[in-house]
Amino acid sequence: MSSKHYTSFLYALCFLLSISQVKANVTLPAVFSNHMVLQQNAEVKIWGWAKSGEEVTVTPSWNHKPVKTKASNLAEWEVILQTPAAGGPYTVEIKGYNTIKIEDVLLGEVWLCAGQSNMEWTARAGIEHAEREVPLASYPSIRFFSVSHRTADTPQLSLDGQWVVCTPESMIDFSAVGYFFGRKVHQTLQVPVGLINSSWGGTPAEAWVSKETIEENKILAEDAANLQEVPWGPVKTAKIYNAMIAPLVPYRLAGVLWYQGESNTGSPANYAELLPALIQNWRTRWNQAFPFYYVQIAPYQYDVPQQGVLLRDAQRRVLQKTENTGMVVVSDIGNKDDIHPRNKSDVGQRLADLALHKAYGKQELPASGPLYRSMKVEGNKVRLYFDYAGKGLVAKGNELTNFEIAGADQQFVKASAKIQGSTIVVQAKQVKKPVAVRFAWSNTAEPNLFNAEGLPASSFRTEAEPVSLK
Repeated sequence: MSSKHYTSFLYALCFLLSISQVKANVTLPAVFSNHMVLQQNAEVKIWGWAKSGEEVTVTPSWNHKPVKTKASNLAEWEVILQTPAAGGPYTVEIKGYNTIKIEDVLLGEVWLCAGQSNMEWTARAGIEHAEREVPLASYPSIRFFSVSHRTADTPQLSLDGQWVVCTPESMIDFSAVGYFFGRKVHQTLQVPVGLINSSWGGTPAEAWVSKETIEENKILAEDAANLQEVPWGPVKTAKIYNAMIAPLVPYRLAGVLWYQGESNTGSPANYAELLPALIQNWRTRWNQAFPFYYVQIAPYQYDVPQQGVLLRDAQRRVLQKTENTGMVVVSDIGNKDDIHPRNKSDVGQRLADLALHKAYGKQELPASGPLYRSMKVEGNKVRLYFDYAGKGLVAKGNELTNFEIAGADQQFVKASAKIQGSTIVVQAKQVKKPVAVRFAWSNTAEPNLFNAEGLPASSFRTEAEPVSLK
């Protein structure tokens, strides 16, 4: 028996022994509770534990059709319910030896919000316009589930937390980015929104993926082995995944929001492999190719030159290799002296616009700022082409800034840049035969290139291969 199955067996045995003391009561994970939101128009799984062989019947009030199953030899049971379009409130009754009735259940859009401190950041910790936003946060159809901080050496079956209704009292301690995202989606689609926040400040991505995922990649495994312990959060491979992600599987999601990367700036080149590995790991575990939208880290004065911009470029490159992803750029709303920018409203709303555009077909909303696509050498000039620039490019201020150009010697010099429609032409007198261009290539760059929709361009470089910090 593998260690994974042995661990599952031990947990199931514990559940079986505990329920035998109370005549085999049916039990549920914490994620199934009053006020929960289930994904609309989907096959959703409801699962739990009971005595081996015990019959369990699950009846949702939206169709009053009972679904029956029996607990397995591991004391586990699972049913699949087909949910209709958004609505509620409903009830879900689970009946075995005992009966559990989950009340005030809504059907809508369910998003997982994960990452480190900028995702975890709350209005209580300090956000722009908190004095205005908090009192207005009364949305009965928005629900929050906050996963408690825990670590584990092996994948767990349960976690702590409960669903609560969005009120000023609950919003103030929930992910601010998640809240502003959920509010925009709710107001635009006019459907309930469920937000699951599983985030922990100061944590690297390695802690958020399964052990097997890291071990399968020699480079990632070596990098993970060199992570140094820190006082503010766990860093070891899978420690958080096991306790704060695995127990949520397979709760049906509409998608994932990810705001993380600051704790991986020490090894930015590997992040271009690590983040796609995390995305694939989660999609495989959920058996869902769900949308995965993330925030590019903001400008900040990191200790090592290029540390931050290399991580940002790795995040940009993930878009090119991983399907059904999207990235929000926040270079215009960061704070280079504070790694926790307080403008969380625009971050959440940009994530919402991205999701509404790509996942929900709201093409009138802007999905992204300009993203570098390709270049063409024209004599001593380089013409740059961009995605998300169809309506044109804009320089906020007098002239474009933060462009550099290099010849074959790869010695970059400051360049002039001119907008021509949806392209940019770059040149410098010192470079007669250009081969490469880079943009906003510093940790603290706050460039002024935007698209006509008002979203900032991502930093980029045209070189194909990552640049090492060494």
